[in-house]
Amino acid sequence: MLSRLKFFKKFDIKTLVILTMIVSTIVIMSKHNSQQKETKVQTNNLIENIYLKKTIKNIFDQLEPKYKKVEHTVLKGENLDRILIENSIRKEEITLIKKELSEHFDTRKLLVGTKIEFLIEQSKKEIINFTFPVSKTKKIFLTKKLNENFFKSEIKNLKLNKKILFNENKIYNSLYKSAIDVKIPAKVIIEFARIYGFQIDFQRDIKKNDSFQIMYEIFLNDKNKIIDTGEILYANLNIEGIDNSLYLFKDKDNYGHYDKNGKSIKKTLMKTPINGARLSSSFGMRKHPIDGFNKMHRGTDFAAPLGTPIMASGDGVVIKAGWCGGGGNCVKIKHNSIYTTVYAHMSKFANMIKRGKRVRQGQTIGYVGSTGKSTGPHLHYEVIVNGKRVNSQKLNLPSGKILKGQKRILFETEKIKLDVLKSEKIIGLS
Repeated sequence: MLSRLKFFKKFDIKTLVILTMIVSTIVIMSKHNSQQKETKVQTNNLIENIYLKKTIKNIFDQLEPKYKKVEHTVLKGENLDRILIENSIRKEEITLIKKELSEHFDTRKLLVGTKIEFLIEQSKKEIINFTFPVSKTKKIFLTKKLNENFFKSEIKNLKLNKKILFNENKIYNSLYKSAIDVKIPAKVIIEFARIYGFQIDFQRDIKKNDSFQIMYEIFLNDKNKIIDTGEILYANLNIEGIDNSLYLFKDKDNYGHYDKNGKSIKKTLMKTPINGARLSSSFGMRKHPIDGFNKMHRGTDFAAPLGTPIMASGDGVVIKAGWCGGGGNCVKIKHNSIYTTVYAHMSKFANMIKRGKRVRQGQTIGYVGSTGKSTGPHLHYEVIVNGKRVNSQKLNLPSGKILKGQKRILFETEKIKLDVLKSEKIIGLS
């Protein structure tokens, strides 16, 4: 009995060991097969993911538009090369565009705020068409086909609608502020000041509650946006109750503004060659602000912000545009055999102003500065009559010419038309 028990015990141990080995082998094999399957699944998933990504990319590539439209507004310091390079345009393409544009304007000088439009073929980064405003009323269009190495250019005049506006207001602080309050464009205000600059000193003659009326042209695009302003047809600056109405009159021999008696407001020289300035030092003896002793001041000083435009006070020829010692940057204009004017302490000269340049009355010749012997931004203005410096503010200039005969009849007819149009604008009939 005891021997049988030993046999079974021995048998059970052997069996248990074998069974354990068999089970372990099965488990290991099972786990190995499971890992193989998992690896296969992972591999399949990876392959499927790569394929999916490629498929999605292909779909999006097909969905991306073939052409891209770019609308860019020129910022300070930008040039054409930089704008196009930032849009991945090739150098050869840029050269072609600049070559075409340079025939119409200087491509090195882009005005801040100019809106450029162009269409790019995405795959080859080629420009198909390019639009650039040459002026407020003209645009240049460049077009070409893919793979061509030349552009066809065409200039188109914008279709603008002319509209006549009438505005009036009382002057509270300044003419400029009062005009801006009734939404008169700045360009029209400057022209209004120029017209009256022959007879009115805007800093000293205008008083609180004086008033103005103005009828002028504007030009609108198809979106009803003001693109440009036109002529001032009628103007009135009412000072201390005195009417100063002016009418635009033009024919083949005459162009300008005339008072109600048919007398031209244009004189040889404007009373002041700068708008919105304060008379800071008059003509005559004074204590020099730098030298500190009394000496003759042979001009009139107008204090104004740095960069304020300075106008030619009359038609003439520039006989000097350069450095004038204590006068800093200065311009000297000979108007005729009698009158010469000097403009000193400029920050810089206007474009193209140089010796021998012919200028017209009211044209910007430079900008207020403080160059030379100066204590702050101002214009030193001199009027020389027959070689002698005189007080520009007390100078009696010849009156403008008076229309006579048939010219006067034509003027009176035009004046009646403008008065009727003005009345219609005031009561809202047109």
